Amino acid sequence: MRKSTKAATAVLALAVLGTTGYLTHTALAEGDGLGRFANQKIDWHKCQLDENDEVGAELDAAGAQCGEVTVPLDYRKPNGRTIEVAMSRLEGSDKKHKIGSMLLNTGGPAGEGLDYVLPVSDAMGKLSSRFDLIGMDPRFVGRSNPIDCGWDVGTWVRSAGTERDGFDEIVDMQADLAERCERTKGDLLPHVTTRNTARDMDLIRRVLGERKLSYLGYSYGTYLGSVYTQMFPKRADRVVLDGAVDPDRYGATMFGDAAGHAENALKDWAKWAAKRDAEYGLGATQDEVVATVDSIMEAAAEEPLRIGEYELDDSAAPIVLLDGLSDDREPSNTKLAEAVATMHTAATQGSAKPGPELEGMLGFVLTGAESKYGSAQASILCGDVDVPTDPDWYWNDIEEHRADEPRFGPVYRDISPCASWSTEPIEEPTTVDNDVPALVVAATGDPMTPYEHAEALHGKLSESRLLTLDGARVHGVYGEYGNSCIDKRVNKYLASGKLPSGNPTC
Repeated sequence: MRKSTKAATAVLALAVLGTTGYLTHTALAEGDGLGRFANQKIDWHKCQLDENDEVGAELDAAGAQCGEVTVPLDYRKPNGRTIEVAMSRLEGSDKKHKIGSMLLNTGGPAGEGLDYVLPVSDAMGKLSSRFDLIGMDPRFVGRSNPIDCGWDVGTWVRSAGTERDGFDEIVDMQADLAERCERTKGDLLPHVTTRNTARDMDLIRRVLGERKLSYLGYSYGTYLGSVYTQMFPKRADRVVLDGAVDPDRYGATMFGDAAGHAENALKDWAKWAAKRDAEYGLGATQDEVVATVDSIMEAAAEEPLRIGEYELDDSAAPIVLLDGLSDDREPSNTKLAEAVATMHTAATQGSAKPGPELEGMLGFVLTGAESKYGSAQASILCGDVDVPTDPDWYWNDIEEHRADEPRFGPVYRDISPCASWSTEPIEEPTTVDNDVPALVVAATGDPMTPYEHAEALHGKLSESRLLTLDGARVHGVYGEYGNSCIDKRVNKYLASGKLPSGNPTC
């Protein structure tokens, strides 16, 4: 996952994979059954849908355009049902020195991507004039036929808490979320996969008239990008994978790797908060701040915290903490301190009024306002990789790691809707092992996708280079963190297409 974002996308080909009848690898030849899709013309138009569409208005103001590409719902049946994938385009002005189209993915999975052309253009500076930047809402996300299972929560992520009774309630909750998706969207679920998004990406490449496609992906987007390189190695141009996921660990259980890193991130933030005890009143030392956080979690376990119109129990309270730990800069630290101070007030005084940031987070976690995000994210993860179905497997894993991961092990190792998913993946997970050149970017203190994941992905992409930001606690570096060393090195690669000779550190 990527901080407060969502995502996915990409591919197609000639050979048959096993008995699935799916097309994979390199080029799409005439007679592959996709000619009517490849020959379509995109009707580029304004992006704003109505007066309340702020994202569309911002894109229009920047000179971007939006359009839709029709793709098969099921690539095994190209003459069957179709869906539309929504895109944005910020056209490069330097036609003489144009490099090509670059597709962007923000992570998630289930992150909407139309507006991401704008910050990426800013990060690239003058170089952006040589690319057509393509934002995309992956299939079943955002404007691309969004899948919504009618959940009463915005995310399935919960903490198992400290007692088995509480965990059993989460097991029931996850089973209910899975059942809602099967009941309302069962006909679509087999086709909500990363491999199909990759196929969509390659079809988009074709429709755009590009021989190769450049790509920038964050977090889950690194998995999508690595899958694309495996399926279409000869169609990948300049590839940047930031906040990397190890493809062998990908799936709804992959987050367990990050639990210990999140514990360290909390302690790192606690140092910052302790220096500001006069402002936030959370403790004058790192240990005191951590103790305050623990006391809040204990209070939420005894009785849900009353914060504005919401009641926050110990299954949801840790999610508020995690949202603020993926960036060690002042604004993120401040936002988390304000949220923790509000939770502390609720725990000690019976109730508290949330600020706008916290209120938005609570609405996301505790109501169905963002049901379509959680629905799409679960559908992608569960459609990609099978997970253990026995609740005891998860509880035993949590208990085994509880001493070292008391706060976030019960979150990152908790059961998901995938344990009750009725639709099995229709393809095997992608084994990534290729020599497509790529630049993998990672921070050593990343609490969401640990640095070891970046090292693993770098090893699986044998011709890749690993660009490291040392000492930073951040998830997503290029164009986001403000590190000029990282930004310059990524832009140098994008401009020249030449990877650095070694694996540089900033």
